[in-house]
Amino acid sequence: MTQSENDPAWPDHKPTALLVLADGTVLEGFGLGAEGHAVGEVCFNTAMTGYEEILTDPSYAGQLITFTFPHIGNVGTNEEDIETVNMAATPGARGVILRTAITDPSNYRATRHLDQWLKARGIIGLSGIDTRALTALIRTKGMPNAVIAHAKDGEFDLHGLKEEAREWPGLEGMDLVPMVTSGQRFTWDETPWEWNKGFGHQDNPAFNVVAIDYGIKRNILRLLAGVGCKVTVVPATTSADDILAMKPDGVFLSNGPGDPAATGKYAVPVIQQVIKSGTPTFGICLGHQMLGLAVGAKTKKMHQGHHGANHPVKDETTGKVEITSMNHGFAVDEKTLPKGATQTHVSLFDGSNCGIQLDGKPVFSVQYHPEASPGPRDSHYLFQRFADLMRERKRA
Repeated sequence: MTQSENDPAWPDHKPTALLVLADGTVLEGFGLGAEGHAVGEVCFNTAMTGYEEILTDPSYAGQLITFTFPHIGNVGTNEEDIETVNMAATPGARGVILRTAITDPSNYRATRHLDQWLKARGIIGLSGIDTRALTALIRTKGMPNAVIAHAKDGEFDLHGLKEEAREWPGLEGMDLVPMVTSGQRFTWDETPWEWNKGFGHQDNPAFNVVAIDYGIKRNILRLLAGVGCKVTVVPATTSADDILAMKPDGVFLSNGPGDPAATGKYAVPVIQQVIKSGTPTFGICLGHQMLGLAVGAKTKKMHQGHHGANHPVKDETTGKVEITSMNHGFAVDEKTLPKGATQTHVSLFDGSNCGIQLDGKPVFSVQYHPEASPGPRDSHYLFQRFADLMRERKRA
């Protein structure tokens, strides 16, 4: 449904939510989740499952997510699938856009209806629009800035919403890491979830890892603990001297939101010193992009980004194809990789860079999310690769 500023709403089913694009386009729907309004960049996600993990991924800060799969919410929510580590931070996505209304949950692990969960987390939602058409618009014109609004009475300041959407500057040049990073260091020992057992604990770690938190996800920390790591998570602005003073066997560069070039202003010098120290280093997503910046490459804004759980990536070192989970709107420009930085992984969707390795150094990173399980576990080997590099350095 569309509505002009002067046209009345449909009399029989008055819209209670709007998506107002920066170009003035207005999409009408029915509100769910929290009331209010939020501005952000609209992206589409092609995953059929994992919506709770997606909505709590700090990498989605500053974004409104439209799901291409029509039935979202049918397995409910629970407290085990949340990815946000810093619970005091902004809870990942600012809004969610659905095709159909949320049905009652039908899963033995569910503890709460998605609508109630969205309300509790302050996430604004909208249903009842053609999300495939919105996806087609994004594929054609790129990811638009927009305002999502929900009011039970259906009364909106349409002029004000249009102005807010039009004037929001967008994610380019925006450092969102301060919104999601932890305020102080802490340790992590929880290991991955097992069927009918839940989460375990790492009681006998072999490695001391420092993870720089640019918006880190819980399951990344669990998989690090699962390969024998005691993990100390530190805020994004922690200095290289403080990190290296902890005598880490390895340093992890986490995922996170926003423009890597903006975050890189303070993160890149730290990463450069860590590399110089010879410490094994592993980066994911934003951490991958900033590793690229640290060695002299450039990053670029993508037209529609990569968001979903069905992205094929080729490991050029082995020829293996992995089905991966992705969430990024920026990418390392492979054409700018300097000598000494080798591309290891590439997207089979568009050929964009998905991994690098520094020649002769224990340093590597990937653009996608190997902690997720879409393949189901095609990429978990990367955590073992990191552990092997740390083991080799300790032996040396």
